[in-house]
Amino acid sequence: MIRIGVDAMGGDYAPKEQVEGSMLAIKKIPDIEINLYGDETEIRKYLTNEERIHIIQSGYVIPMGEKNPIKTIKEHPEASMSMALSSLRKDQNDAVVSSGATQALISGAHILVRRMHGFKRTAIAPVLPSVSGRPTILLDSGANLEIRPEHMLQQAYFACVYAKEVLGREKPVVGLINIGTEEGKGRELDKEVYQLFKETKLFEFYGNVEPKMVLDPPCDILISDGFTANIVMKTVEGTAKGMGVILKKELKSSIFGKIGALFAMKNLKNFKKAISAEEIGGALIYGLYRPVIKAQGASKAYGFYNGIRQAATIVRNEVFPKVERYLQENKDDSNEE
Repeated sequence: MIRIGVDAMGGDYAPKEQVEGSMLAIKKIPDIEINLYGDETEIRKYLTNEERIHIIQSGYVIPMGEKNPIKTIKEHPEASMSMALSSLRKDQNDAVVSSGATQALISGAHILVRRMHGFKRTAIAPVLPSVSGRPTILLDSGANLEIRPEHMLQQAYFACVYAKEVLGREKPVVGLINIGTEEGKGRELDKEVYQLFKETKLFEFYGNVEPKMVLDPPCDILISDGFTANIVMKTVEGTAKGMGVILKKELKSSIFGKIGALFAMKNLKNFKKAISAEEIGGALIYGLYRPVIKAQGASKAYGFYNGIRQAATIVRNEVFPKVERYLQENKDDSNEE
């Protein structure tokens, strides 16, 4: 059985959506069992099926707006998030899913889970929708504002293993986000990364990809430093929401628009589903000792189920052991961080 640890108290709608999402996962995924970390009294208000689900009592909930996550993680080992993360080092779970405070989860993962040996820089990698219907991996979406080319090479390789084993891409292609498609464009970092990726035999490198192609990219993976990729991610999110609001406003502006909306209801629902983060599940934190999935803070049961499904697929397909073997075979004995 694949053991998934769930931070049942982290998120805007905890623990209701976390518990219901966990029960849905148990119903749909036969080879998992779930450990729920949280307030047992609150959890039992929503837990109607305990098949392969266990409750581990926790004594604290890290607030969604936590301002000092490192201090809080260290001072509250009894927090639901802390207990879930600690379980990975204790071999009590194979992966963890949480929709709790992002910075607290990242800090906790570095302190309590730690990086896999040889991985220089962790990365947060959400999966974006695309025009083709084939989701695109985006990294790093905020973990490293400054980074070295060789660290990005590790991250890109990790993304390729994930794309192959989880997304089913036979030969994943990597693209570098840049201000132009020509070789030699961008900052010094971009130029160095381009040359390194161009010469590597680890994966196929497409070359530079302009941000205007993010939702219809010529590759499976888009990579940049944490500052750039985070802006790209938030721009995509904001544009999608804005377009939805504009479309809704226009459809309500006239009687013909309202009639058209009725006929296009199915298409509108498909559009909403296509841009929904809940369809993906969450963002994987690359380079940790074991998988940690950051689900959206506003995740409902279906979104949290997809986060659990994503975590189970990662474990089942041995994504992390495959990356670890590569790191071992290409061991860097330097102390460079």
